[in-house]
Amino acid sequence: MNNRDIGLEILEGLNEIKQFKRGTVDLKTTELSEPSEPKIIRSKLKLSQSAFAGLLGVSMRTLQDWEQGRRKPQGPAIALLRIAEQHPEVFADLH
Repeated sequence: MNNRDIGLEILEGLNEIKQFKRGTVDLKTTELSEPSEPKIIRSKLKLSQSAFAGLLGVSMRTLQDWEQGRRKPQGPAIALLRIAEQHPEVFADLH
């Protein structure tokens, strides 16, 4: 069972925003690196285009377009590629 106090978390968040606006606290931020090219990630995972496209939830045509430079991954696809590169064990468990 989850014992989170959502109301308290919201109030703490609002308090943190007020402190940030006053300049008394810095907000936590994280810089995300750009993932490598899809072909490089796929190669490291030792997956076929078909298998990799399936794991990412994109068509094989889309993956081929990425790998050949005709299109660039966008939005959630970038996040999935980042996970595939930085935590390949997640994808190893799926196939």
